[in-house]
Amino acid sequence: MSSSPMVSTFDPRTQTFPVLTPAQINRIRSLGRTREARKGEILFEPGDTNVPFYVLLSGAMEIVQPDLTGEREVATHGPREFTGELTMISGRRCLVRGRVTEPGEFVELPADSLRALIARDAELSEILMRSFILRRLELINRSQGSLVLLGSRHSAHTLHLREFLSRNGHPFNYVDLDSDKTFQEILDRFSVRLDEIPVIICAGGHVFRNPTTQQLAERLGLNSGIDEAHVRDLIIVGAGPAGLAAAVYAGSEGLDALVVETDAPGGQAGSSSKIENYLGFPTGISGEELSRRAIVQSEKFGTKMMVAHKVVGLDCAKRPFKVVLDNGTKLATRSLIIATGAQYNKPCIENMRKFEGQGVYYGATYMEAQLCEQENVIVVGGGNSAGQAAVYLSQTANKVYMLVRSNGLSGTMSRYLIQRVEQNPAIEMHYRTEIISLEGDAHLERTTWKNNASGETSVRGIRHVFIMAGASPRTEWLRGCLALDDKGFILTGRDIDAASEKPMWPLARSPYMLETSLPGVFAVGDARAGNVKRVASAVGEGSIAIHLVHRVLAEL
Repeated sequence: MSSSPMVSTFDPRTQTFPVLTPAQINRIRSLGRTREARKGEILFEPGDTNVPFYVLLSGAMEIVQPDLTGEREVATHGPREFTGELTMISGRRCLVRGRVTEPGEFVELPADSLRALIARDAELSEILMRSFILRRLELINRSQGSLVLLGSRHSAHTLHLREFLSRNGHPFNYVDLDSDKTFQEILDRFSVRLDEIPVIICAGGHVFRNPTTQQLAERLGLNSGIDEAHVRDLIIVGAGPAGLAAAVYAGSEGLDALVVETDAPGGQAGSSSKIENYLGFPTGISGEELSRRAIVQSEKFGTKMMVAHKVVGLDCAKRPFKVVLDNGTKLATRSLIIATGAQYNKPCIENMRKFEGQGVYYGATYMEAQLCEQENVIVVGGGNSAGQAAVYLSQTANKVYMLVRSNGLSGTMSRYLIQRVEQNPAIEMHYRTEIISLEGDAHLERTTWKNNASGETSVRGIRHVFIMAGASPRTEWLRGCLALDDKGFILTGRDIDAASEKPMWPLARSPYMLETSLPGVFAVGDARAGNVKRVASAVGEGSIAIHLVHRVLAEL
């Protein structure tokens, strides 16, 4: 990485590029080998896996990134400095090229040995992890990734791919074809037609036209290193706050665990612009940042992460259970935590699906906010997520109209947030109001809402609507295996038999708290019946579930 400061509060030499002491180097040397490095030698390339970790005893090397025009310099390293960033922890494919510029002696440490060192050496763990995180953030801030995304702000799939890459913490260079006047040369170079946009150009010139997130994840190796035939202690389905908390505690307590996420980690909370009532963050933290920290933390402890794969079924006839993926793969596990969360309900409005990503959105992140700067927008919903979105969007939008079907907010929104919303001059509240029509050609152009108290309708030239109203569980794949309530939420603990005249719990012992009607399978977060819809509650349930998983595994 570059020696220039990433953030003004950090000294680049002591934070992003620390110089190790002789004692620290000796501890690393004891686990690896010392080797001669020749001038011009390539130590690693973009796309490589299981890249060794290097500490320079003498000599020098450069870190560069191949691009469409050659190479871009990323960093230089000298004596007592070291290579690597977050791919060293996650086990994913390398993003950069490492080339020796001055011959010398290097300590070479295999990737597995590095991860073992980080797990047991507190001092080196802090130094290396902080450096790796800052180096990845620098790549993201500079748009120095292993790919270029060519897309349009008017393309729903472009927005989806940008969010997928951002929420997975993968750096990339985005070219907006609506504003970049040089784009036609790039399109001609790779024989790309406008109807094939968005386009991904990867290192080496590989071109992917309008790829799915699953195709992109496979190309980038986001799921590399995952043995699909391995029988695990635990599989966690869903990487929202509850699933990520379970992932952190599972790894830290020695469980062989895998997280499976349909899209990108974070869940609904991952799209929150700022969470201000989460313990330990008095000035708030964005859902995306909270998720990124949790991902790095879980991978540090050895938990694996699989993204861009949907779980479509559960083979629950016997142990080990088998989680069935959308591509037909079956993953075996001795225990299971379901943390699939809930998805916002989609109002029954004609043309709703047509405008998704083209004026209708289900999250209010920086990317969506850019699309509606200085415009009027609508936020639908009366919960915390809707309130956070309204406050966030009010910073850049001309006016935010907040539509709530109920008479007030006190039953669904935190008090501090109610005050923020009601006292914000850029937010206009409309109670007992709902959208009745959406109109436009390629993009949303007009929105009509109705006040159910007065019957009055209003037609507005509003091009951006954010839907954050109510939520339904994602549990269709569990029917026939687990007891669900009448709304599809998963019953756990004492609620299992209380909800049915016929006993459903099969064992002599009582079900553990958070345990479903299938022993060894737990439900946490928004998918669980009776769950408190707060990030802190989800995190608490995810961590508690690991304690109960240990009990279940001890029974086998």
